[in-house]
Amino acid sequence: MNKLLFVLLFIIMVGLYIFNVDQSLSSKFIFINKIKDYYTEKLVIVEETLTKYFFQAQTIEDLTLENQDLKKFRLLYAEKNLELTHIKDVHVDLKNYKADLRLAQVLSYVEFDDFTKVWLDAKKTDSQIEGLISENYAAGIVVNKNNQALALLNGNEKSNYAVYIGENKAPGITHGKANSNILLAKFIPIWINIKIGDEVITSGMDNIFFEGLKVGKVIAIKKMADMQEAQIEPYINALNQNFFYIYSKKSLKKTK
Repeated sequence: MNKLLFVLLFIIMVGLYIFNVDQSLSSKFIFINKIKDYYTEKLVIVEETLTKYFFQAQTIEDLTLENQDLKKFRLLYAEKNLELTHIKDVHVDLKNYKADLRLAQVLSYVEFDDFTKVWLDAKKTDSQIEGLISENYAAGIVVNKNNQALALLNGNEKSNYAVYIGENKAPGITHGKANSNILLAKFIPIWINIKIGDEVITSGMDNIFFEGLKVGKVIAIKKMADMQEAQIEPYINALNQNFFYIYSKKSLKKTK
């Protein structure tokens, strides 16, 4: 960029010199006027090209920031829209919480032999477990580690959050499966029917996510004596994401 500006300044200085050197001489020699005209034409082209380049670069930056804001507002809209659909014929109070959504960047792995734990560029001083979202999908949870935001991504054994499975909304808790991109939903009641192909969404019952955020689809089911487990293929591979949204559902104080 510095070299480009230097070249531009040099061209302008040369042009000013040519235009001011001996006006009488230039009037006597027609070819000098032709050179000046040619030079002027090329200078205008260079100036227009540079202006167009810088304008496009600024436009791209502005659109990128605008796109991030639109994603944030879309997630907040989805949450509130689902709440409103729960209101039937009678008036009920909305859930007693407010939401906070902020963008965070991945800094590094916590341990080089575990890709499911990463540091985020966000401070965290409380003990509340927060949700991790990427492209409108649940991607894991965020916990406090030495006042720094630590992300436990989908696939980590301790990345646990509440989900609903299928149209019957069978409750379950997510767990990671070792050396696999597949998730497990454990502690599903045996008496609730689930099937392969069922969609899995967050339930919001753990106060980590809101209800309705998509997680993945059931690809296998294991039935036991008193409960069942479902293997879930997640919609997003959280391990190769560089940015996430941290979702925090904070309680509101009740007013008398």
